[in-house]
Amino acid sequence: MALEVKKNTTSKTIYYTLREEIINLYLEPGTSISEKELSDKYNVSRTPVREALVRLAQEGLVQIYPQRGTIVSLIDLSAVEDGRFLREHLERAVVKEACKEFSQENILALEMNLKLQQMYIENHDDKKMFEADEEFHKIIFEGSNKKRIWNSINDGSTEFQRIRMLRLAADSSWEDILEQHKEIFDAIKNKDPQKAEEYMEEHLNMVTFDKNTVKEIYPNYFK
Repeated sequence: MALEVKKNTTSKTIYYTLREEIINLYLEPGTSISEKELSDKYNVSRTPVREALVRLAQEGLVQIYPQRGTIVSLIDLSAVEDGRFLREHLERAVVKEACKEFSQENILALEMNLKLQQMYIENHDDKKMFEADEEFHKIIFEGSNKKRIWNSINDGSTEFQRIRMLRLAADSSWEDILEQHKEIFDAIKNKDPQKAEEYMEEHLNMVTFDKNTVKEIYPNYFK
């Protein structure tokens, strides 16, 4: 039993590490992934490595070819649109709930998050800013008692997250994103659901306007 628990834990660790590296583009679309190299890196057998890769394949983040190996999946623009559609419609609904449900503690959490975003922008720390961006949206869901929905859409919008990272790599626009976050925050604080929904829609539609430009810059990353 102890060995089984350890194996499952190792498989999860490898899965989450690779998932983050793929979404954050440390592993670029089209990159080959070696089971042997991962086994050596984590000092484990190939079994937990294979389990992690199968789970990533189920999410569409890698493709496994028998006798040929595993590669990081190219970005599918139709899946990007699915992820954007999912997030837009759920986040528009949830941000209206936030205007009713948010406590003072939730307001302070968002306010602190915005200060961190400002600091990360000034320090040119894209990785931390991306994490703070995701945390901003997560706080809105948690403050609206919709944490499980956040977990679901986070799992279902990985292609959307990858193209967001690419867009920022092509043209870092963190200042614009921060200003949009501030507008959303003010609407929640002022309990204005109409404005909150409007600002959230504008915010999430940024990817729609930029995705074709990103594809022109990184054509080899797309299907």
